[in-house]
Amino acid sequence: MPGWAVTADGTSRAGWEAKAGECTVTQTAGDRPVRVLLADDQPLLRTGFRMVLGAEPDLDIVGEAGDGAEAVELARRLLPDVVLMDIRMPRLDGVGATKAIVAARLPVRVLILTTFDLDEYVVGALRAGASGFLAKDVPAEDLVTAIRTVAAGEAVVAPRILKRLLDRFADSLPDPNATAPRELETLTDREREVLVQVARGLSNAEIAQELSVSETTIKTHVGHVLTKLGLRDRVQAVVLAYESGLVRPGG
Repeated sequence: MPGWAVTADGTSRAGWEAKAGECTVTQTAGDRPVRVLLADDQPLLRTGFRMVLGAEPDLDIVGEAGDGAEAVELARRLLPDVVLMDIRMPRLDGVGATKAIVAARLPVRVLILTTFDLDEYVVGALRAGASGFLAKDVPAEDLVTAIRTVAAGEAVVAPRILKRLLDRFADSLPDPNATAPRELETLTDREREVLVQVARGLSNAEIAQELSVSETTIKTHVGHVLTKLGLRDRVQAVVLAYESGLVRPGG
């Protein structure tokens, strides 16, 4: 499939409501610039990001943090739409900062950037509630698109990061023939089927075509899956699907 992107449709920061995998939409990203907080311990990189993102009329850099603790503090005070978060920083790393932001139930989404090929950071960040994970060498236009996507309530993971992650943990994933985890028992057969397709990276439109139903129906099923499993977004649904053995790499 083309560049892999997990997306969750129909959510937005504005008018937020702290429900599992849901936000109430009262204002779209198109109504105002997307407010971005930069969190990186290297000033030169922050300057580069500011130059790239500042050139976009619909993106507004509202602050900069030099470590994870400062990122959490500024996220609480400034309430940006998106925190562009480095994974390794002093005082508090990107995973810890993401956990703190999510635990505080802030209407803020986190997009992780990293130069490190350490898959445990990917798992930790996604479990913590990050809405995206990209390499720092991502093309500028892809970074801009990812920020807009995350701000719209969706989620993205770079294709190479996903592939490496799944390859790394393939041997430790549960036997798909084993009994399904208790949490998956709450899903209907159709919801499980939709979860499998989500984990394989299909969009709602593609799943609708695959299952011969409307896209609206698929959106409803995805919402039910997230709510029943207590998940923030489709990225976490993908992680759970693989960790539970419901889907396996190449499956």
